[in-house]
Amino acid sequence: MLNKVILMGRLTADPELRQTPSGVSSCRFSVAINRNYASKETGERQTDFINVVAWRQTAEFVSRYFSKGKMIIVEGSLRNNNYTDQNGVKHYSMDVYADNVSFGESKSAGAANSITGGNSNFQQPQQTQQAPAQSQPAEETVSLGDLGDFEEILSDGEVPF
Repeated sequence: MLNKVILMGRLTADPELRQTPSGVSSCRFSVAINRNYASKETGERQTDFINVVAWRQTAEFVSRYFSKGKMIIVEGSLRNNNYTDQNGVKHYSMDVYADNVSFGESKSAGAANSITGGNSNFQQPQQTQQAPAQSQPAEETVSLGDLGDFEEILSDGEVPF
């Protein structure tokens, strides 16, 4: 059997760390994930809000380093949490139990994203200037072999996709 969930999205609120009576850390949070397609009528993308539960060190990590709006990557498993309340009403919920959590963007990318409001997952490559090659004696020159099968690609700094 396989039950594996991988999510990447933004936190909808600051995570809140709690502890069980026996001292085990727990953290519940919600992740907003945009769907890959847009509505034909409105052109807007729908968003799914996924509830996540983290325990122990993972819970402490999330509460310490993540806040509302931060990009997060969650790996875990899907769990069904159905229950009947005191009034006999049946409640259904599905939660992701986090096994591993990591940052979805770097600090600098997060700052750039909050300033520009754009997608900062791809950074433009930096162009570097190479120093002119100094002539070296022939005995120190390293031979690279035949480079005839390769062609030089000139880049304008734009990502091709």
